[in-house]
Amino acid sequence: MSVVKTNKLNQLLTKKNPGGLYFSSWLTERGYSNQLIKRYRVSGWLQTLSRGIMCRTGDKLNSFAVMNSYNEQMKKNFQIAAHSALELYGFNHYIPMGKPLLMIAHPKEQLVPQWIKKIDLDRMPRFFSTETFSEPQISTFNPELPHLKASVPEQAFLECLLLAPRQYSLMDLYYLMEQLTSLRPDVLQFILENSDNIKTKRLFLYMAEKADHHWNRFLDPSKIDLGSGKQKLVENGVYHSKYKITIPQELYDYE
Repeated sequence: MSVVKTNKLNQLLTKKNPGGLYFSSWLTERGYSNQLIKRYRVSGWLQTLSRGIMCRTGDKLNSFAVMNSYNEQMKKNFQIAAHSALELYGFNHYIPMGKPLLMIAHPKEQLVPQWIKKIDLDRMPRFFSTETFSEPQISTFNPELPHLKASVPEQAFLECLLLAPRQYSLMDLYYLMEQLTSLRPDVLQFILENSDNIKTKRLFLYMAEKADHHWNRFLDPSKIDLGSGKQKLVENGVYHSKYKITIPQELYDYE
């Protein structure tokens, strides 16, 4: 192998991308010819995972690194969301059995790639898309993964409520709410005012009031659109007249 090709290989393999992916289209844009990429595969430096997708041979794929690679190299905007984002900030009521779930939100126009269903990851990705938040609040949670962002805790919990009761039980989410003592009322107020999901907002305000966190005193519900009709969230539940929602008896009775 020539010195030039060796240098290009060294540049590739020393790139901080442990557990991540290399997309052939991205490599080509950076001067790696198809012939050179093939040579790396044949020589055992790179391993093919799916058509046009590779990793360093022997690497154990990391879910976060994989999504960071995908966002960076394919110019996507997938983000860690819901309870997975809350876990990053130290809130974790859920005790995973077996391989943990990784909740990932994505823009509706950016479809979930088929290849991700074929590769073996340390977490099981589960995707959802929503336009509920007109101005999503996200942040970088790891400087070594600059192209992967996560919902801030305030939005992450609202995402959990959005996915309930299909993905999460309301009782489990209330247990989680009890932990959320450090949410920022100004961020909450902004998100609630700029969200269009009535069910989620009513549930959040109900749970916040029930948990009686100090930050709830600084929210102004009069500026939040809560709609007007009744919302039946469960069968055979209890109707809460203030927020016009029917909730599980267990949640209503819990103290």
